[in-house]
Amino acid sequence: MTALDLITAGEPDLDAVAAAFDACGAVAPAALRGTWRGGLFSSGGGLAARLTRLNWYGKRFHDDEDVDPLLCRSADGGLYSYDGMGLARLREVTYRGVPSAAMIYDTQPIIDHFRRVTDDVVLGAMDAKGQPHVLYFHLTRVE
Repeated sequence: MTALDLITAGEPDLDAVAAAFDACGAVAPAALRGTWRGGLFSSGGGLAARLTRLNWYGKRFHDDEDVDPLLCRSADGGLYSYDGMGLARLREVTYRGVPSAAMIYDTQPIIDHFRRVTDDVVLGAMDAKGQPHVLYFHLTRVE
């Protein structure tokens, strides 16, 4: 299954998602500029459940030093940056052997690693210190 197939599959096997993530190429931090709509590969437990409760929409990358890591939908449908976990910045970080864009939270022990699927779709792997599993997600660029 390709990464795009996994995105449309709902809640696919997480081993397949991990393999697709590892098969994708690097993405440069500058390529992430803009607003991205997100989706989770698993909605159950831990960080995924928290994002679901927040009505997580995606991420906004202003520049390398200014990232809104948790864009959420308000009750009226508008977007806002949830500040309960702080902001973030972008850097190139080697993760599982591939140097690629990574979003590093300013105040949390969390790094989101990104891999390119297409120019407008990336896979993400949220690596949170103390969490037993990586949370995989996807982002699609919003025009």
